[in-house]
Amino acid sequence: MYFKQIFDKKLAQYAYLIGCQATGQAIVIDPMRDVDQYFELAANENLRIVAAADSHIHADYVSGLRELAEKGVKVYASDEGDADWKYEWLLGSDYDYTLVKDGDSFTLGNIKFDVLHTPGHTPESISFLVTDGAATDEPMGVLTGDFVFVGDVGRPDLLETAAGQKGAMKPAARQLYQSVESFKNLPEYLQVWPAHGSGSACGKALGAVPESTVGYELRFSPAFKASGSENEFVDFILDGQPEPPLYFGRMKKVNREGPAVLGSLPQPKRLSVEEIINQEGLIVDSRSAEQYMHGYVKGSLLATFDNNFNTIVGSYADADQDLYLIIEEDHLQQAVRDLVRVGIDHIEGYVTPEQMVNWEGDRDHIDIVDFEAVEKDRKNPDVALLDVRKETEFAEGHLPDAINIAHTRLADEINKIPRDKKLLVHCAGGQRASYACGLLAKEGFSVEWVDDDFSRWEEKYGRTGAATSSK
Repeated sequence: MYFKQIFDKKLAQYAYLIGCQATGQAIVIDPMRDVDQYFELAANENLRIVAAADSHIHADYVSGLRELAEKGVKVYASDEGDADWKYEWLLGSDYDYTLVKDGDSFTLGNIKFDVLHTPGHTPESISFLVTDGAATDEPMGVLTGDFVFVGDVGRPDLLETAAGQKGAMKPAARQLYQSVESFKNLPEYLQVWPAHGSGSACGKALGAVPESTVGYELRFSPAFKASGSENEFVDFILDGQPEPPLYFGRMKKVNREGPAVLGSLPQPKRLSVEEIINQEGLIVDSRSAEQYMHGYVKGSLLATFDNNFNTIVGSYADADQDLYLIIEEDHLQQAVRDLVRVGIDHIEGYVTPEQMVNWEGDRDHIDIVDFEAVEKDRKNPDVALLDVRKETEFAEGHLPDAINIAHTRLADEINKIPRDKKLLVHCAGGQRASYACGLLAKEGFSVEWVDDDFSRWEEKYGRTGAATSSK
């Protein structure tokens, strides 16, 4: 049996290419949308992708299941959950597909996949026990999707906090507890292969180790340690979950209803700075925060080309809008992949940072300050403080009278911010605040970027104040 875990660092996502070397057949589990990468990997191993499967309807990226179905690959998808959580794009289609439920199984050459219904993160969530029939009739591991991670389990609140189903999180948490109880009955030697690692927003404490075992998770995962009773588990798992990025709700809808078929990746054209300014569309500037603050195109967003790139663009941009990038030539193709993975498809053109250096047009700028300046200015009645850290961070200590809105939710809550005041925008170290400044400046706010460590303010001035939150 051939087995390869494929990691995307920006979204902390694991896909899996599993192949039967006797028959030359392969399956992709939880594929991303740019499926050419899987065909290339398979070809390098003399394998042919004939099947694909999703563990659930994903919230953090566009699934590649439909893209593979369009290429004639047989797809397996969950038929668990209620009518609201079905793969609508598959039902009644001409694609080669099979809907599976708990207890079902399918084979790929000598490899057997047994389906387990593991709801809680989502109602339709399934896991796959994997057995290498060429060697044994017992499973060697379990593909857990977003059910069990290394050191954590999948958050059960997203149907409410991301998809807007009020009152859904507690019933989902109780459902997750039942799945956790069932997981305890699996053989402890089984390897655990999750769909995400450290850095994903699909849990609150995911480990960086790429795989685990059932026994290790039962002994050491905080989530399993908190599963002594249903109420204890529900309280633990719902406490301290980070605010989900704003685009998660859109991803749920797209993956349920069916993503647009790419066929091939977008090929943006190199333009002049004047040309992208005169286009009707959104400019995304991937330069450093300092470069952006010192001179940016009015109306552009900041999304530095790092691990936050597609999360920021996905949370701040309209997916139906034409997009133009300011980006290094060498980063262009990866940026396109990153963006289509979160459903940003209309990438029409780009300019390079070097073109920006030579551009003689008018630029806007944002002042950069530290916490000493904040302390001097914060009592001014014409100034407001905006803290874009997570709510859990804010609760541990914050500036007096600060407004708290997590940076990935800012676009949806921008009407809660005073427009008649200068905003001093900060986070823990400056990075998240820089993105927020770009969005706020685009929306017409007067902002200053606090590029400083919040710990310095805590050490010098204290930890708490009269809290103002967006809640």
